[in-house]
Amino acid sequence: MAGRLEGKVAMVVGAGQTPGDTIGNGRATAVLFAREGAKVFAVDCELGPAQETVAQIEAEGGIACAHRADATLEADCRAMVEACEKHFGRIDILHNNVGIGGGDAGPASVSVEAWERIIDVNLKSVALPCKAVLPVMRRQGGGVITNISSIAAICSTNIIAYKTSKAGVNAYTQSLALGNARHGIRANVIMPGLMDTPMAIEGISKARGIEKDALRAQRDAQVPLGAKMGSAWDIAHAALFLASDEARFITGVALPVDGGQSARVG
Repeated sequence: MAGRLEGKVAMVVGAGQTPGDTIGNGRATAVLFAREGAKVFAVDCELGPAQETVAQIEAEGGIACAHRADATLEADCRAMVEACEKHFGRIDILHNNVGIGGGDAGPASVSVEAWERIIDVNLKSVALPCKAVLPVMRRQGGGVITNISSIAAICSTNIIAYKTSKAGVNAYTQSLALGNARHGIRANVIMPGLMDTPMAIEGISKARGIEKDALRAQRDAQVPLGAKMGSAWDIAHAALFLASDEARFITGVALPVDGGQSARVG
């Protein structure tokens, strides 16, 4: 371990993942944080996947604890913060990785049900964990919050509820950063592009009825840098940098991790 997060406690919300051929963003981030010396509090809406993440961390000699919570429920968010403080004594890093997009469509055809569900989950799962952890970080005199958005927030896309929700995450995080800078709390956004993760590949291939290899080829072709999607480890390494003291003067930033795809804007 290089120890870039040595002595830190990191709460990763959405630390489990759906089954698939590859690793998901939340699990990769939790594992990398542990490799760099952090004690990881792995939160997921299903305990089993969080426990699998913890088992991987512990198999590598790291320290982690699993916790079940629904990040869209304020009571669950308060409880998970209290549980992390009780177990590890503090919270230095909050990494919010929860997000959904299934059932979305364009402006003329998105259903009210899909709109409400996507907006509700994608915004509450950021705002409520942040609200719960801020008193802790303020008492400690600092902390780092990283929220996972998407380049869909700034790029053209026909999935309007997802785009709107992720643009909301960007706006929320900017206000979060400015409002808490005086407390020594940094807040940033990572905007993933096309990633080869289970949620993307398994989820989209099933929804569209397309073979995974064909889907991968379609997505790879859209990426300027090497015509190849990124992996969850690319997101994890960006998250590690933002959580580390190397980024101590960075707050309020929306960082694309997308192989140059969002550079086409403008």
